[in-house]
Amino acid sequence: MKQMKHWQDPVNALLGSWLVLSPWVVGYAQDRVALSNAVAVGALLAAGAIGAIVLPTAWEEWTEVALGIWLMASPWLLAFADQMPATQNALFCGLAVIVLALWVLGTEDAYGGWLHRLVGGGDKG
Repeated sequence: MKQMKHWQDPVNALLGSWLVLSPWVVGYAQDRVALSNAVAVGALLAAGAIGAIVLPTAWEEWTEVALGIWLMASPWLLAFADQMPATQNALFCGLAVIVLALWVLGTEDAYGGWLHRLVGGGDKG
């Protein structure tokens, strides 16, 4: 069996699953816009993360970054910012997704490894 390359990918898959379930768990399923956004973005995030587990490439991580940015902006762009549980969920999950995806992009040498150079002061090797 092939060993998983990045531990962040299954965490993002779990965040995607959480987003799909969160409208009912947190209690904002009555807001159709927030519900649809959470379910759609959650499904896309879970699918992208599973894709990154199966066949790791940089574009899946960049897709996750874009989804995280969308999540953080969506309460205002879709006008559900007055729904505090939905807004807090979108902000927290979006930030977590962005951090995890940028972590992979920054530490994986095959994807650029810019964080290694920034923190380490130069190329390793």
